[in-house]
Amino acid sequence: MLNHTKNPAALLWMDLEMTGLNPVKDEILEVAAIITDWQLNKLAVYKQVQKVNPELLKQRMVGEFWETNYQTRDKLIEQNFLATKQTQEVEKELLKFIKQNFSTKQNIYLSGNSIHQDRKFIAQHWPKLDKRLHYRMLDISAFKLFFANVYNKDFAKNQTHRAIDDIKESISELTFYNQFIKP
Repeated sequence: MLNHTKNPAALLWMDLEMTGLNPVKDEILEVAAIITDWQLNKLAVYKQVQKVNPELLKQRMVGEFWETNYQTRDKLIEQNFLATKQTQEVEKELLKFIKQNFSTKQNIYLSGNSIHQDRKFIAQHWPKLDKRLHYRMLDISAFKLFFANVYNKDFAKNQTHRAIDDIKESISELTFYNQFIKP
């Protein structure tokens, strides 16, 4: 059993911004991770941008979603122009980040909103990281569905579609739902 007083890390909150939603055809543009304890206290933060072929950006960052979110698209494209890290290098950094904050025997629970989609990209692009993650995930979108339909409680999000902002909102959203749970 893990002694949480020595190693309080419990949850790996992660969000990816990608060129699209197909893990085979699309690429990861931006990743952010926040490690918290079970009380949702922030313990460590990781942010990184990874380089994507500019031609892929032109091909994949099209359609209604990107037209509606053109400001985010433009910022991600501009950020990509300055990026230098390749996907394998980002995966190594993430594994180092995890090693610094979790014990080797500790389960790492991926957490966030609709995290299953991010997990598909992790499995496709960062297989070593995927092997380190537990099969169970803490998906805040399940709380969203439950609280909206059972208690008529909804958490308003800003929908910035930037990795670090989305994680912070997911943590805030779980904090919001926690206030309705009686210990």
